[in-house]
Amino acid sequence: MTKRTDVEVIINDKRYTLGGYESEEYLQKVASYINAKYAEFKSQDFYRALDFDMRTVLMQINLADDYFKMLDHAKKISSESNQKSNEIFDLKHDLIQMQSEYEAAEQEIERLKKENLEQQKAMIRLEAELKGAARKQGKARR
Repeated sequence: MTKRTDVEVIINDKRYTLGGYESEEYLQKVASYINAKYAEFKSQDFYRALDFDMRTVLMQINLADDYFKMLDHAKKISSESNQKSNEIFDLKHDLIQMQSEYEAAEQEIERLKKENLEQQKAMIRLEAELKGAARKQGKARR
């Protein structure tokens, strides 16, 4: 089991101790993300005019918005990944089928080559027999 990590961070100019089973680097990264959000809001005039509760709600809404956008993005990537995996599976299946057909075609070519060779041998034998028969017939006529 992972050991618990406690780390001091500064969020919105206040010191906090974050604890969890994540690494110190991860917890610092979370604090840095939240600080970036605060900095983004503080740079906008409308934010300064809001009361504390509204600022807090606005921050929560934006964090939830970021979360849901990233969740949708992750789902889209996962869906695309599954689609690509299916395409790869289909391509591998097609490749295996083509390899099998190629091997069968090579075997058929070899069989036809042997058959052709045997037919050529048979044709040469028949031609030799025909020439031999023609010679015999030519001698018999003389």
